[in-house]
Amino acid sequence: MKTHYTEEDKYIRAKKKVDNIKGFYANLLSYCLVIPFLFFINYMTAPDRWWFWYPMIGWGIGLAFHAFGVFGNNLLFGKGWEDRKIKELMDDDKNIKF
Repeated sequence: MKTHYTEEDKYIRAKKKVDNIKGFYANLLSYCLVIPFLFFINYMTAPDRWWFWYPMIGWGIGLAFHAFGVFGNNLLFGKGWEDRKIKELMDDDKNIKF
């Protein structure tokens, strides 16, 4: 099985990766702007009950999963391990002499 990527395929994959990275940074920026605002609202309205922790933790977990999805391609369980394994198996097949 040989896989040949054309320049157009490489461009599409690179553009998709850049869009994913931009989406993550937009999510991170909105997190950094909204959570302090929620803290301020919480402090001004009900300083004895700290409810801002719930959206901060929930959104933070979602942000961590988003980061893993975008930047985790180089990790063992990311999306890139399939490509690395296929490349490794294809390289092994090249070294076998029949």
